Formats: sequence, structure tokens, C-alpha cells
Amino acid sequence: MLFNKDRAADYMRRCEVDVLIATSPVNITYFSGYFSWLDPLFREYMMAPGKSSNLDQTAPYAIFPLEGEPALVITPLFAVNAADLWVKDLHIFGDAFLDESVPPTALSDSDRRFFELLHGKQQNATPTDAVLSVLKARGLTDARIGLDMEGLTPLSKTQIERGLPRATIKDCSNLIRLIRMVKTEDELSKLTRAAEISERAAMESFAIAKPGRPISEIVQHYRAQVANNGAYFDHFAYGVRGLGIATESNHVLTEDDFLYVDFGCIYKYCFSDTGTTLAMREPSASILEKHAALRACTRAGVEVMRPGVKTSEVQAAMWQTLNANGVTASFPHGHGLGLEVRDYPIIVADNGQRIRDDCVDVPSDLPLEADMVINLEAMISIPGVGTLHIEQSFVVTADGSRPLVPQYRERPILPNSA
Repeated sequence: MLFNKDRAADYMRRCEVDVLIATSPVNITYFSGYFSWLDPLFREYMMAPGKSSNLDQTAPYAIFPLEGEPALVITPLFAVNAADLWVKDLHIFGDAFLDESVPPTALSDSDRRFFELLHGKQQNATPTDAVLSVLKARGLTDARIGLDMEGLTPLSKTQIERGLPRATIKDCSNLIRLIRMVKTEDELSKLTRAAEISERAAMESFAIAKPGRPISEIVQHYRAQVANNGAYFDHFAYGVRGLGIATESNHVLTEDDFLYVDFGCIYKYCFSDTGTTLAMREPSASILEKHAALRACTRAGVEVMRPGVKTSEVQAAMWQTLNANGVTASFPHGHGLGLEVRDYPIIVADNGQRIRDDCVDVPSDLPLEADMVINLEAMISIPGVGTLHIEQSFVVTADGSRPLVPQYRERPILPNSA
């Protein structure tokens, strides 16, 4: 499963939390494996004209108690979407709007389960009512509750607070981010597959690049190859003559082009994100020297990465190496990768900020931990000429790091070498 249960339980004990409740779509997927394409898109006004643009709170809730089984609250219309989850305690709410005029045919055990769920006695009019019912049934109405505030409407928050007058309710939004930083074996496997699909699709797409071809054709080829391998397109961004980064430009490749490319896909909810330099012909010696500086920058970051090292130390090693190679106009940095294209930790200089909510309060300059997935990236933009780029993914190990997948970044990619 994606959810790091042991890490969550450890944090809950340290933060004195009896139960965590996820409300945002990404955290619900993380806690339970449940996903619906509508959840991050559906706004209140889309069913009730005149209401707000807040995410509609008919999206699910995922409930993880320190003691006992987890539970999931879902709308009856999408209940069957939870058929294959590891979370088995399902709760629905509201009217299922069933036409009972035709008797059912023979049902499989799985189908029978949802038939009975939809026909069960329903006491809960709203998802918030259902959450309160679950907590009451579990004896958690006076518990210490960590509540994910990121997917919660103001009204739902107020209803939960009023419905649990004896509970201690804590914002746990950042706590969940810290839990998600360290990957389970399942999440690592999915992240690896996402990276494999993306890398292969990109290299096959670069092979058709040539002067006179619109880059939009390269992007479309990448989209198709990603889809053919069971993933969803996320992004394909490219530099235009060193003047910035585009995703929609009608840029037509020229024989002088060397350009930033950054691309990624989503495989079973897990993101890939990487990048390289695509050149239409062999770059000049001076450009290759700058590319070598980017390689050295990445290697310097990799050499520093190990458990206990702070994120700022990795960024400092990258920055100092670029400077030593005569590059001062760049922003080398990095970030975690997971169910979002940028997870904690963020590999930047120490900004003096803190990551805090009602459960945690830690410096933003986080120490690395084993089984984090980290991207390191840096680029050099030369306006009116081109942009060089390297981005690679790594897994932090017990004594260092390793590449998430093989990603060739030794030289700019030429179409005949992709």
C-alpha cells in the first residue's frame, strides 16, 4: 500500500493524536488507495449554483485510528469504486437514488457487498454526518483528532467541531506531509515504474526530433507513448531559445536549437518528473563546458545525500560546484517526489521557515531519511541562444543514495542518439 502505516503510527504517538482524518483528495488516496478523477475537480457551485468555488465536500474522508481498523466515507454513487481497496470499513451517506423497479440478477460476492451497502439503513445525510457516526461508533468523540484541513470547507470544519465538543481537534496537514516523505515499498515500486515509462517515452520521442519539426509533435508522441504503457500524461515543458519555459508554444525546431526539456507522467497515482537537454546538433565546446558544470553540480548533490544530512547541505554542494565552474546565474535545487509532483523535502537553502501545524513544528531545513525519493535539478539559460538542463531522480538509502532508474544525462541528447 501507499500509506506508511508504521511511520504514521509513530508520529501519532509522538504528537499525541488518537486518529487522523484525511480530507484532501491526494491524502485520501494516500491513506486508503481510493481515487476518483472528480474529487480534485468538483467545486460546490457545480451542483449548487451561487455557492463557492471550494472543493465540494461530497469528496470522501479517510479515517485512520491509532487503534482499530481504518475507515472510508464515500458517496454512494462511487462506493463501488472502493471495491479493491485495503480499507474494508466503508460508509456512505445521503440518497443513492436507486430505481428498484427491476429485481437484481445473480450477483458476485463483491457486487452483493455493495448492493447491501447501498440498501442498508442510512442515518447519515452528509459525509460529515458519516464521519461523526464512525467516530462515535469507535468511541472517539472525546479523542485527540488530527484533521487534514486542506480539503475541508469552512462549513464542514464547523460541523465537525460542533459535533465533537469534547474532542481535541488539531490541524494535521503538515504532519501528513511529513509522513508521506518516506516511501513504502509499494510506493517506491510505483514511482520506479512511472520513471521507467517516462524515460522510455521521452527517449523515443526525442528520436523523431529534427529541424523544421514543431516541438508539439514531440510532445504528442510522448503523450501517446506514456498512454501506451498504462500511465497518464502530466507535463512536457521545453525552453524556447533560452527565453523561458513553455508548454503551449508553437516553436519549430531549428538546427541551432539546444533546449531545456522537462517531462513526467503519473502511474497509479505516483508521479515521475525528470529532464535533460535536447540538441539538434552537436553543441559548441563552450556550451558543452556549461553542460559539464551541470553534471558536476548534480554529482556533488548526490555525493552529499545520505540520511541525516540536511536539505540545505545538498543544495549548498550543488551551488558551490556550479560557482567553482564559473556558473553564477542558475538555481540548483531539488524536491521530493510522490503522490504530488513536488513532495517534501524541498532541497533549497535554509530559509529560516518552520513546517508547523497543531501537531508538528520543525525547521523547514529537513534532514534526509532513507527511502525518500529526491529529484535534483539545475539549468542554465542563455537568452536568445538556448537552455541547458539536467534533472534526475534518486532514492536515499541507508548509507547514501542510488538512482531511481537509469537516466542518461552525461551529454545533451541528439535525435540520432536517443
